[in-house]
Amino acid sequence: MTILQLKYVIAIDEECSMRKAADKLYVSQPGLSSAVRDLESEIGIQIFERVHNGVVTTAAGASFIAYARTAVEQFEKIEGKYLNNRNEKPTFSVSMQHYTVAVNAFIDTVKEYELHEYELHEYQFSIRETQTSEVIDDIKTLKSEVGVIALSDFNKNTFKKFFAEASLEFHELFTRKTYVYLSKDHPLADEEEISLDELQDYPCMVFDQGDNTSFYYREEALATYDYKKIISTNERATSIELMLGLNGYAVGAAMLGDSLNTSSIKVVKLKEEENLTFGYIIRKGAVLSEMGKTFISKLERHMDA
Repeated sequence: MTILQLKYVIAIDEECSMRKAADKLYVSQPGLSSAVRDLESEIGIQIFERVHNGVVTTAAGASFIAYARTAVEQFEKIEGKYLNNRNEKPTFSVSMQHYTVAVNAFIDTVKEYELHEYELHEYQFSIRETQTSEVIDDIKTLKSEVGVIALSDFNKNTFKKFFAEASLEFHELFTRKTYVYLSKDHPLADEEEISLDELQDYPCMVFDQGDNTSFYYREEALATYDYKKIISTNERATSIELMLGLNGYAVGAAMLGDSLNTSSIKVVKLKEEENLTFGYIIRKGAVLSEMGKTFISKLERHMDA
């Protein structure tokens, strides 16, 4: 089995055609077919089923290709780091749920590396603010080094079990009680404490989780409460604008930060209580890069603020 064979089957799976894959890879179709047959014979499974208009990946083949993608990605990372290191730009990537503290920690990390002792003139960093399932997938596939995530009392044990099965590690950083975010002009903004029942006539903002409609994937606390009015969004800025424009509210952990329009938002203690445990996930056994360690230290500092 070779890296080249793995690249071949990945290309065929993407193109659903031996001919198109051969064109994409600049190899002959007979040579490509022969390489795949040799690989199938070696591993003892049929990766593709030939049909009249191309090929179809078998169930066993799909499972094999998932591992192949990870192997190829790892190989390319090693190749880029050790064979092409003269031209390599420093890279770092974080995936996260919708939390301003993680953005602020990322900003502080980049500033430290760009402006101080490291004096980076070129780099390629990325931050992905996305759905819970995509944060997890990004770490599983090494798209990001660190994933920032919050677990509620409701889903904490379930996700910890899932992380263990997926060869991921969850590192707890901080635990917060539940609060409600609302406009400073909201009719209930002057209350010292609010219950969800008092908020039932106002729309609750939640972050959209795509196809994962299970309550377990909600990043907000009290996910199973029977809210009368819900508006799903996929951006913090949109959620804040809707809160301001519709007298809406969101349930969180009083960690909104100072960016966007947060100066117009008030945080009030919620009578209903459920802890949110903030932390980060990494691949099991992974050793954080120096930039990853710096990011975690900055994250802890913002969470303590």
